[in-house]
Formats: sequence, C-alpha cells, structure tokens
Amino acid sequence: MGRELPQVAAALVVVLMLCVVVRLPWAGDLGMHAATVQRFRHSLLHPGNPLVDADTPSPYHSPWMLLLGTVAKLTGLSVFVVLRLAALTGLGLLVTGVRRYVRTLSGHRAAPALAFLSLVFLWGPLLFNWSGFLGLNSLALTVSYPSVFALGLTFHFWAWLTRTVRGEVAWGACLGLGALWAVILLCHQFTGVVASLGGLATVLAARPARGALLRLGAGVLLGLLVLWLWPYYDFFALFSAGADLEAVHRPLYQHLVGRFGLVLLGVVALGFRLRRDHRDPLALFFLFGVLVFAAGGLTGHYSWGRALPAALIPAQLAAALEAVSAGRVLVRRGWACVLLAALAVGAWTQAGTLGYAVPRDALPGVVAAKYRTPWAGYQWIMRAGVRYGDVVMARRFPARQIPAYGPYTVAPGYPDFFLPDAGRREAAVERYFSPAAGAGERRGILREYGVKWVLGGSEAPWLRRTAVGPGGQVLYRVLS
Repeated sequence: MGRELPQVAAALVVVLMLCVVVRLPWAGDLGMHAATVQRFRHSLLHPGNPLVDADTPSPYHSPWMLLLGTVAKLTGLSVFVVLRLAALTGLGLLVTGVRRYVRTLSGHRAAPALAFLSLVFLWGPLLFNWSGFLGLNSLALTVSYPSVFALGLTFHFWAWLTRTVRGEVAWGACLGLGALWAVILLCHQFTGVVASLGGLATVLAARPARGALLRLGAGVLLGLLVLWLWPYYDFFALFSAGADLEAVHRPLYQHLVGRFGLVLLGVVALGFRLRRDHRDPLALFFLFGVLVFAAGGLTGHYSWGRALPAALIPAQLAAALEAVSAGRVLVRRGWACVLLAALAVGAWTQAGTLGYAVPRDALPGVVAAKYRTPWAGYQWIMRAGVRYGDVVMARRFPARQIPAYGPYTVAPGYPDFFLPDAGRREAAVERYFSPAAGAGERRGILREYGVKWVLGGSEAPWLRRTAVGPGGQVLYRVLS
C-alpha cells in the first residue's frame, strides 16, 4: 500500500473532525459534561451534584473537568466554548497518542495513518455510537467528552510504558506512569480499565526483570494512592454501582456482528502475529479484552462491556499493521487490498458523519439519508428567564440537557448512584406528570423540591405560561 494514500486519508479525517468541533453536535451525554463544567465554574471547591440541587459527589468530578471549569472561571468563556477547547485537546492527544504508540509496534512510515484509519472505520455495517468507542460517527458525537481525552492519554500511556519496559526501567518513569494511569481512571473510569488491560499486556509481553517489576509495582501503588486521595469523589465506591448501570449497558451485548463484524479481519491478523510471537502484546491485549467482555455477558455485569475497546483496539491496530509488516510483498499487497475494502465499507456506514461538518442540504441524497439530526438544546428557556441554579420540573429527555445551561432539574436525566434519593426524585417527576395526580399533590411536589419552572404538562392556576419552544414545548413559571 502506498505511503501517501493512508496519510492523506487520515489527514482528511482529522480535518473533518476539526469542522465537527466547530459545530459541536449535541447528543448523548454532552449535557452532563457541560453541567459539570458549569458547577466547577461557579465553585471549584464545592461543585455539588451536576444535575440536581444536592450536595453530593459525582464520578464526573474528574481532574479534566476541574481543569475545564477553572478555565471557564478564569477566562469568562462560555461552557460550550470551553468544551470546544476540550474537544481540540482530546483530538490532538488522540492523534498524537496513536502515532506514538504505533511507532513502538512498527517503524513503517504509513503505519500510524493506517492504524488511525482502522480505529475510526474498521467497525461494521451497522452504525454504533458510544463514548469510549472510536468509530468516526461516535467520535464526532463524543469528541468533547472526557472519554476522548482519556483515550488520548491512554495511547500516550501505552507508548511510554512500552518504551520504558523495553529499556532501562527507571524509578521516575514508573512513578510518572502510575500517576498518569490514575488520572486516566479518574477522568473516565471505563477507559481506565481499557488502559489497564493494555498496560498489563505490554508488561507481560516484555517480561521485565524482577527489579523492573518492583519499580513498576511502586508506580501502581502511587496510582492507587492518587485514586484514594482524590477529594471530589470516592473512586473505589464505583465498584458498588447499582443495577441501573448494568441495565444501561446491556445493549452493548446486542448486534455484535452488525456493529463490529469488520473487526474480524483484525482477529485474523492477530492470529498471524501470535504465530510469529507467542507473547505478542496486541494478541495478549485482545485476549484480556475478550475475557472481560465475555465475563460481563455471562454474569450479568453488563457494564463490563465497556471493556470491549480492549478487544477492538488491538484487533484494529493488528489489521492495519499487517498491511505493512506481513512477510512477502504479494501477501502485504493482498492484505492491503482486503483492508482497503473493509475500510471503505466502514466509511460508507459512517458517511452521515459529514452532516455534522457541513449543512445537510449540501450532502448527496444517499449520504444525507445516513445523517442523524443532533439535539436542539434548551437555550431558549434561558432566554425566557430561567436563571442559574433555578430548579426545573422536566421529564427525563429534557432533564438530560437543561442542566448544561446552569439550572437544576428535580430528577437527574442519568443514573446517579451517588444520589441517595434518586429513585424518590424520579418517582416524584413521574407522579407530577401523571394524569391521576391531584392539584394538591402536584403543588406539594413543587414546594418540596423548590421548583421555579415547569416544562411541559398541563395548564394549572399556579402556573403562568412563559414561553413556547421547539416542538410546541411549553415553559411555565411557578407562581408563589
């Protein structure tokens, strides 16, 4: 495969992502991350719950969110401008991290670009979006998330660790790696698991001496100390997460062939690598990822499915590397043709991503049909008079977006096991909007949670219609 073609294609993907950052399409968890930056912007020491008016810790209170909140506070920039800066940082870390890590696996000039293309395109014919997963469409929707930042750090972590265990294992490097490992875990816990599995595979493949293992162990202990000392939430309490977390992640075990079928090409490549080297780091990494993912499905711990990138990433990298490292020239060329065809299928599946960078009207009809319109947001309720810290009664879908602008909602739009009365709050919202609820009961709920605004529902004497938003959504002010 020519050196220039993969590099040009990878550069075009990066340019596309830069255009996406400018528009910053809203879907998924963007509201949660924006709300977290809002809370840090107003109080760096005591941010409180990002979504509801409660003084509770949150696993979203990470070092990265703290830094972004500090930037917002010191500069006065809006939260969404800060999130664009976060997206640029995360994308830069990811691109440079992939390049550095792949350089430890292959010296071929085209290898980093091929690896990057495989990471974003080698998925399946069925579109799949989830934070922590590097498909192009998923990356476009999550580029400002902590998961992308953590993945970028993870590739740098693997590159640093690989170079460390291959050379003189110094104390400083080991302690630095331990601290970086802890930061990744604090910023995005699921990506931290992937980073850990990749790190374990790297160490086992290198077979370092006992002294080196002791220094690496000291790095692990430092990382654990950082996790224990982090003041904003109890990292180790995450191991007792409730059933809500499992229910959310159960879809990760569905439609596996449709979503990830093209990765089978990488599984074949891993077989070739394993035959050449029985301790190949990518093969070990893949094995660990498959074991954790399978264990989650068999035991009902579906949140373990978030470790699936630990199987996908090494397979995708192996597929790319085989095109430049297979023994015979004819074999390399044949493999490159197969890889190119697979990448083309993956790119076509995700062609709708172009709609996040250019107006949909500018796209060909067949591409525009693949485009999924992002969420509109709730900036309009702020123009109608809602202020930072006001409590809004809203159903789950708007509750996933409203806190991004500063208000709170009665119930969180996302599972929150650090919030002890989350179930009671959700029941209160459901009861308020139930046709069977009486006037006295509804007014009691509004008073209990200090609600100043109601989004949706029916007219009532204690409500004053204030604004009408997209889709006919009505905002009411609660009269005292």
